[in-house]
Amino acid sequence: MRDRSADVLLSDGTTVHLRQIRPEDAAGIVAMHSRFSERTRYLRYFSPYPRIPERDLRRFVNVDHDAREAFVIESGDRILAVGRYERLGPEAPDAEVAFVVEDAYQGRGIGSVLLEHLAAAARDAGMSRFVAEVLPENSTMLRVFADAGYQVQRQYADGVVHLTFPIALTEQSLEVQWRREQRAEARSIARLLRPRGVAVYGASASGHGIGAAILGHLRDGGFTGPIHPIHPTAVTVGGLPALRSARLVDGLDLAVVAVPPRAVPGVVADAAAAGVHGLVVVSAGFAETGTGAGVAAERELTRAAHAAGMRVVGPNCLGVANTRDGVRLNATLAPWLPLPGRAGFFSQSGALGVALLAEAERRGLGLSSFVSAGNRADVSGNDLMQYWEDDPATDVILLYLETFGNPRKFARLARRIGRTKPIVAVASPARPPGGAVLSPPRSPAAWDDLAAGPDRAGVAALFAHAGVIRVDTVAELFDVGVLLAHQPLPAGRRVGIVGNSTALTRLAGAACADGGLVVASGYPRDVPPQAGANDFADVLADAATDDAVDALVVAVAPPVPGQLSDEDADFATALASVALAGDKPTVVTSLVEAMPAGVAAYPSVEEAVRALSRVCGYADWLRRPPGTVPVVTTVDSFDVLTAYGIEVAPSLPAESAREAVAAAGRLGYPVALKSAGEGLRHRLDLGAVRLDLTDESAVARAYPEMADRFGPGVLVQAMVPPGVACVVEVVEDPAFGPVVGFGLGGVATDLLGDRAWRPAPLTDRDAAAMVDEPRAAPLLRGYRGAEPVDRAALAELLIRVGRLADERPEVRELRLNPVLARPDGLSVLHAEVVLGPPAARPDTAPRHL
Repeated sequence: MRDRSADVLLSDGTTVHLRQIRPEDAAGIVAMHSRFSERTRYLRYFSPYPRIPERDLRRFVNVDHDAREAFVIESGDRILAVGRYERLGPEAPDAEVAFVVEDAYQGRGIGSVLLEHLAAAARDAGMSRFVAEVLPENSTMLRVFADAGYQVQRQYADGVVHLTFPIALTEQSLEVQWRREQRAEARSIARLLRPRGVAVYGASASGHGIGAAILGHLRDGGFTGPIHPIHPTAVTVGGLPALRSARLVDGLDLAVVAVPPRAVPGVVADAAAAGVHGLVVVSAGFAETGTGAGVAAERELTRAAHAAGMRVVGPNCLGVANTRDGVRLNATLAPWLPLPGRAGFFSQSGALGVALLAEAERRGLGLSSFVSAGNRADVSGNDLMQYWEDDPATDVILLYLETFGNPRKFARLARRIGRTKPIVAVASPARPPGGAVLSPPRSPAAWDDLAAGPDRAGVAALFAHAGVIRVDTVAELFDVGVLLAHQPLPAGRRVGIVGNSTALTRLAGAACADGGLVVASGYPRDVPPQAGANDFADVLADAATDDAVDALVVAVAPPVPGQLSDEDADFATALASVALAGDKPTVVTSLVEAMPAGVAAYPSVEEAVRALSRVCGYADWLRRPPGTVPVVTTVDSFDVLTAYGIEVAPSLPAESAREAVAAAGRLGYPVALKSAGEGLRHRLDLGAVRLDLTDESAVARAYPEMADRFGPGVLVQAMVPPGVACVVEVVEDPAFGPVVGFGLGGVATDLLGDRAWRPAPLTDRDAAAMVDEPRAAPLLRGYRGAEPVDRAALAELLIRVGRLADERPEVRELRLNPVLARPDGLSVLHAEVVLGPPAARPDTAPRHL
């Protein structure tokens, strides 16, 4: 039986646990039933049903987890809701679905969570449609079904509303699911960053130690709510009255935990009893130790917190801060509250947190809120992006990431949120080859030529096409953040350069060329070195109103000592009056004096231009329409490997290949299928076991069930006319999940990594852009008089491969090489596919933490 348990968020941001029902739940079901109101019983059972008969109870709690399934929602050891489906006959495509929620928890989104998980289980069991019977007066239940995003058919008969709807995931149902997810996650984070009151565990009465430091920072930062140190014996701690337990007061939303790891379970229990909504665990000694005991302790911490409805920041974290006037929360190890501003900052690293905050203040970059997640046992950067999306105090999102917990979700959120708020991320450069790690390793002899995945440039392009400004260093993170926080976005890439040093303006021009920016006609404009600040500002003001300029780069060198009066030497004030007044972004390199707050100032022209180039790339992305994911049409015939549009010929019996693949799957081995154009020899690599399958015994219709669902569309052929050789591939990227690569064939392009990359699935615009993106792409458009190839056919192939990568997680890697592109279409001469246990793709499952 597959374990389908999950911690889930309700619409109010609290956590509960969902799991499959067990026979021993009988007492809990009876207890829940006893708490139902008469109306709830009547609406669920169509009768008073005051108690559950023993025969019904046994049937309720005993299911086969296939044709009959049931989930319970529990908080702690209390069952709050139950949902179930029952198949309407052997092999029937329909199942009847029903659920009931305890009165005190109705209206908090439990019904929609149950429906999502029941539908996923039913789909896996081969069902395609749910039916339900609801009383007309049960408007709440009718709304749950109507709002789920499915195409619901309603029919009224015999005093009951009969509902029927397909349960296949659709774009509409996913959008509904994701909207609910965003609201729930944002509300859960809001309780952490805008608490009514804070409890601090672990602050010593002596004033020494981490807990005492955080208590002092909370107190001195001006937190607007009550602060309660929790201490077993002291009367006062840090000048504040101490409590023996958080249960002695009401209104505590946040608990800061700085006790030894062995004492954390007791703190979690006390905070849970007090109704706390979130924990910030500064304590170390958990998974970061690399020990089994530390990992287990962290897992138990998260489990206990979720069971009590709480989110967890950390453990081993720096803390959280919110600079809003009505909050002023500094629950961090940093001794000062960050400067108030419009940037939200998430740091996975606790060790670097204080230094990062200090650097933000030195740059004059104000923050709306700050979260250091440490081990990231629960709250992640994805949660914070969900919160900042609708936070009116946040205009820019800054992320310091070491790993990606849910890469597909990150990419999805970035594409949506980046349309309204820029996201800047510095990510760890450590990347496993090809992203995916297969176990056991694939055969090196068979797969040496498979791609290693996106290189540094490819990764940057992946981020850019998801609307994320990816930078390589913390310094760049702040360089770009300052510009976005204080300056408008550029309307294009034309740059006006103004400076009083020819050497600096030439450096700026070279940096613009390197960064893909265009120096506007008539620039650089050099101001004489002896010119004063006002004369310089006049030239800059003219450039700021020049219609041929989209952005400004300003370089100021110091005048000769004694050459200018104090007023004429006040470049900072004069330049700020122009830089802060116009509608064009302005970056300044001043070797004279510090610029006022709001001016995007940098120590060198190279850093200034690099930040401007990153922002121009983001503005370009905003101007491009997002595109749509086309529907992949199916055809009837297929030969060997049919997987959303890929066929490997010839037509041969399939039984032995199917059996080998099934055996490999049971053993957990990856499976590699390789087809060469001539001779059509096939080989299945089963980890350490290799089977050579001849034409007489193998792979004719190896995966017909995939063909039935998705249909083919690309046939691997042996004898075809010549064309331009191309390569199409799929790998698993640690930041984006499955990604599709496209480039032209040949050793030189492989050596240079001349590939375009996009996360799957591909939109029509993604696919068209990929065909034109490689540096060798002019060969496809008719280079030196050659006839252009059918680039639309290449784009369609990329779309098909993208859908395969998105919807078939068992396809771990894929390579079509070569793909011969011609004016009349294309041919695939060689295909390599690695199949294995499906890679975890949590973003495609029902909502869960």
